[in-house]
Amino acid sequence: MKSIKFVFSSVALSLLLTAATAQAAQITGTVTDKTTGKPAAGDTVALVDPMSGMSELAHTTTDARGHYSLERSGSGPALLRATHQGAPYFIAAPEGNAPGDIPVYDVAAKVAGVFIEADVLELEGANGQLRVAERYFVHNTSTPPTTQWSARSFEIVLPEEAVVEGVEAQRPGGLPTSLKLDPDGPKGHYAFNFPIQPDDGEKSTLFEIIYELPYSSGKFTFKPQMTLPAQSVGVLVPRSMTFTAGAGSVFQSVPEDPSIQTFVARNAAPGKALEFTVSGTGSIPREQQGAPAGQSSGMGGQDSGQSQDTGAVGTQPGGGIGNPIGTPDPLSKYKGWILGGIALVMVVSAAFLLRKPAPGAAFDTAAGSAQATASPAARSAALLNALKEELFALESEKIAGTLAEEEYAKVKAALETVLKRALKRQ
Repeated sequence: MKSIKFVFSSVALSLLLTAATAQAAQITGTVTDKTTGKPAAGDTVALVDPMSGMSELAHTTTDARGHYSLERSGSGPALLRATHQGAPYFIAAPEGNAPGDIPVYDVAAKVAGVFIEADVLELEGANGQLRVAERYFVHNTSTPPTTQWSARSFEIVLPEEAVVEGVEAQRPGGLPTSLKLDPDGPKGHYAFNFPIQPDDGEKSTLFEIIYELPYSSGKFTFKPQMTLPAQSVGVLVPRSMTFTAGAGSVFQSVPEDPSIQTFVARNAAPGKALEFTVSGTGSIPREQQGAPAGQSSGMGGQDSGQSQDTGAVGTQPGGGIGNPIGTPDPLSKYKGWILGGIALVMVVSAAFLLRKPAPGAAFDTAAGSAQATASPAARSAALLNALKEELFALESEKIAGTLAEEEYAKVKAALETVLKRALKRQ
């Protein structure tokens, strides 16, 4: 009997080892320093799981030729992270026998060739609050290519009254990463501790901040301050809100989308006046965004059609002028990203709208009010967190190449439909 048990145990152990070996795979590649054009020796390379807080599954160090090899177990989506001069660089873990080559760059606190191509503010007013989604498209065209990274890689100035709700950044061609803003001097001044890598073709570094401002008067004046030269500053507001440029500010109406108002100021240098005021309430009609008559758009798409706007915009400073013939809308290349939005925009926007009190609700005591609002708030938070996790998982699978484009589009549309239905129920 003992021999039989030993045989069975040996067979079981053998099967387990065989299964483990079958699931394991070797990932090999080369880490190359694109600043010097030489192999990056001594860099750490780690296999990380994006679905479990970027926990390390395996790690190793490159040799003198920049080569590395590590073992991957399992078949779920994973990322490879190379750390060079303290800065992390990511690629999707390759499948099969594909090489896991990782480009890295030298790091400096400040490099020449970093500028803002577009600073875009999307505004919505409701419930005595003004919600702002501000996005910065930052280029790094340094020569030789060098990553700008320090505790103050990118500095911004928000209105002093701003209450920050969410922050994300995205590397060229990478996935959005949740961050926190670090206070940097006077009130309203903040800095990103996030690497600004050299551009990957036309792909640049993206920063996004969602914040709210007090809006009980239904009117607010912005005085944007640029910390870097900006080719364009864009403001997107609902049709029901009014935009008025301040003295010395030159904003031009861009009649690109009939469902929203778009105003653009060009060549905004640090210290240049950019004052503008918004009033009224309204929200961006996200279901119609970027889809002029007879067209449709999605994530990453561009709106090629234009609709002439003869409404109230013509009464605003610069209204009715439109783009000079032959001059493209400076925001057109970002329309898909701006109007489609990313997970952070959807989640924070939903929370902003869900906060609206139910009509006729009244409570006799503070305790009764808290008890009545706790459950809906908890349900909303749980729903929004779940949607954000699913959207992140979806994007991770797409970048890892484990999800077909058709399946990606179907699942993403379904998640957005769930969010819209939740909003309607509220």
